[in-house]
Amino acid sequence: MTILDKYLIREIFRYFFMVLILVVAIYLAVDFFEKIDDFMEAGLPLSRMVDFLLHTIPFVLSQIIPVGILLSVLICFGMMNKHNELTALRSCGISVYLLTKPILALGLAFTFALFFLSEAIVPITMATANRIWLNEVRKEKAVTTRENDIWMKSHNDIMHIRHYNPAEKTLYKVTLNTFDDQFRLIRRIDAERGVFSNGQWILSEIMEQKLDDTGFSYNIVFHDSMPAQLDMNPERLQQVTKRSAEMDIKELLDYIHAIEDEGYPATKYRVDFHSKIAFPFVCIILVMAGVGIACKNQMKDGLPAGIAYGIGIAFFYWVLNSFCISLGYGEMLPPIIAAWTTNAVFLCFGIIMLMHTEQI
Repeated sequence: MTILDKYLIREIFRYFFMVLILVVAIYLAVDFFEKIDDFMEAGLPLSRMVDFLLHTIPFVLSQIIPVGILLSVLICFGMMNKHNELTALRSCGISVYLLTKPILALGLAFTFALFFLSEAIVPITMATANRIWLNEVRKEKAVTTRENDIWMKSHNDIMHIRHYNPAEKTLYKVTLNTFDDQFRLIRRIDAERGVFSNGQWILSEIMEQKLDDTGFSYNIVFHDSMPAQLDMNPERLQQVTKRSAEMDIKELLDYIHAIEDEGYPATKYRVDFHSKIAFPFVCIILVMAGVGIACKNQMKDGLPAGIAYGIGIAFFYWVLNSFCISLGYGEMLPPIIAAWTTNAVFLCFGIIMLMHTEQI
């Protein structure tokens, strides 16, 4: 490794950690003031909130590392451009491609680091953070198993949902048990499916059992469909269903197979599966784009220009990626295409920028 390589890597790391510390601090401050009232209402000590915030840091890091490396590359090369250091290197016959080699190697290292963070650390810490938030703060009486069984308790009702499809807001294999004050089962409803429409749940293919006046037998009635007053909505169900962020790739793939083996759609989880693989590669892709932009002679404003370009590129990546993922969830794009389209677009952009960069 040459002295120039060491200098570039040292400068990029310096700016990278500055960006990382600043963004994490802002996120924690916003999250603290947003949730402090909820923790106080739940009667939890401040130490428990600190524990919650600490467990969210790995997930935050996994989301901002690509932006951090992009900003650090843009700022580093922008400052060099501003101080005519790139001009000095040009006079020595050093090309941009020679400068790019250690930066691309650094981007590849960040790709592997992000993959490790997302697979080995984030699932564990996010599961703990969600458990604190749902069970201790929100007091949700729900348990989710790996097979997507959901149990929910509300007043005198206990409900079991075999599977929930968040994309279609549809329940499958619903059982609702209603008890009296002596904990006797007075009503049971079994439905094949339920759809959330116009602010309420509509159950279909229903068998309803009601305890008769004698208290010893049940009357059975079948319905094609009927509205049900369930003490939940899709937003609450989304909170208690197992999230992709809480699973590593192998567990998520097993989860997909378990759902599909039972005949339920797993499109959302397939999109998330491919996204977990595709997302870490954004590090090296954004590094390519960043070097290509930063080495342009027009970029002479150093720090302000680097930050502006970085935020603009990151925002466009986020918008395009969110749009493609949404199309995947809606089954308008195959999961693998939905997950990789944004990377493909930005890879082409990065290659074009490098090819058109002036020799330095």
